[in-house]
This record gives sequence, C-alpha cells and structure tokens, in this order.
Amino acid sequence: MTTRDVLVVTTTHDAEEAARALAALVVRERLAACAQVYPIASVYRWKGEVRSVGEWRIDFKTTAGLVDRLTAFLQEHHGYETPEVVAVPVVAGSEAYLAWVAAETAEP
Repeated sequence: MTTRDVLVVTTTHDAEEAARALAALVVRERLAACAQVYPIASVYRWKGEVRSVGEWRIDFKTTAGLVDRLTAFLQEHHGYETPEVVAVPVVAGSEAYLAWVAAETAEP
C-alpha cells in the first residue's frame, strides 16, 4: 500500500445523528476503514441564495479502488439533493496506518 492508494473522502450533513448514522453505515459496508464526524460552519450558494449554516463534516479514510463505489453509495444514501463528495489523496502517512486502511476495506 502506498500513500497514493489512500484517499480521504469528505461529505457533510445537516444533522449530527444522520451524519453519525451515515458514517457507521459506510464503515459497516467496508467502503471506508473509519470515519470522523465533527461540526463545521458552512457558507455556500444554493439555488441563488448565500447560506450560512452549521453542518457535520464526515471524513472517510478509504482506498482509491473504492472511491467510485463510496461516491455512488453516498449519493444513494445521503439526504441532500446534491451532497458534497470530494476525494483528496493522502500524500504522506505511516506504513502501519496505510496498511490498516487497506485491511479494513478489503473484502472479508
């Protein structure tokens, strides 16, 4: 496993309970090794209006080979009309952690 094989995929949700439930569902499905859920303040334009709201960010640690499946899963199970799904590569990390991500997302 190399760093370029691991990604952090981010989405947001408007409610903590829904964000935690989505995070748990993704990890149970082995589409991510882990998920971190935390509050953020978002400012964005939606349907011609600038909005400023509190949201819950979810960062999923996954592999490049799963990003398309994870993206499709999030679009299917997310409550937003157009959910944020952004993947960024991991450019550095410990070998042990990268191996753990790979092991936890592998088919059982």
